[in-house]
Amino acid sequence: MTARHEEIADALRRAIDREEYTVGSRLPSESELAAHYGVSRGTVRQAVATLTAEGLIGSRQGARRVVLASRRSQSFAELRSFAQWARAMGREATGHVVSQEYRPATQEDAVRLQLPAGTRVLHVLRVRGLDGEPVLLERTVYADWIAAAVEAIEPDCASVTQRLYDDTGLVFAYGEHVIDAVACGALDAELLGVRRTSPLLRVRRVTTTPEGRPVEWSDDRYRSDAVSFSVRNSIGSNALARKTAE
Repeated sequence: MTARHEEIADALRRAIDREEYTVGSRLPSESELAAHYGVSRGTVRQAVATLTAEGLIGSRQGARRVVLASRRSQSFAELRSFAQWARAMGREATGHVVSQEYRPATQEDAVRLQLPAGTRVLHVLRVRGLDGEPVLLERTVYADWIAAAVEAIEPDCASVTQRLYDDTGLVFAYGEHVIDAVACGALDAELLGVRRTSPLLRVRRVTTTPEGRPVEWSDDRYRSDAVSFSVRNSIGSNALARKTAE
């Protein structure tokens, strides 16, 4: 027999998938959920803890829970971090900062982050892995207003998205993505453990807050033998999803 807290967790997952609770929105309070499902607040806490462990919601001391993502494969109409995507597949996400430095914003940085040219922004080169195997390089530029919070995160943090939410309450809500293929250079080959000139899938993205304020822009390069992207078309939608390569 399924435990009551598991039933409630599944009901909340389905509600998030149906966008009854959208990314960036707050869940009802423990008391409201307990009354709705006819259970104790302790049972609600167990259900919420399950969703927090899955990366679907964030929990901060003294604050209502915020929806961070929906589940299963990542659609690029639905923003999900690398760590959240990996966790949804039952894989372990890893991360390691190779380099991190402040630089004056270039013209491209200024346009993408909606900042004056020359603004001091934080450049981070990070290797991401699945179950310890390197599969992705992230070259990310963070806006000046969030850079100090990013700089303070430990170099091997598995989920910067989750840590920024925990530390600052920041929710990544919207993203724009451009995808193409590039040849692997010498540094990328060394960090990803592949041959130079091997094909990489490149995703260039800009991520913003729910209010549309740019947080970061990034040039992400995936090993083509480890991660692939699929497109599902219908008359009403065109969803691009990220998945592990087969």
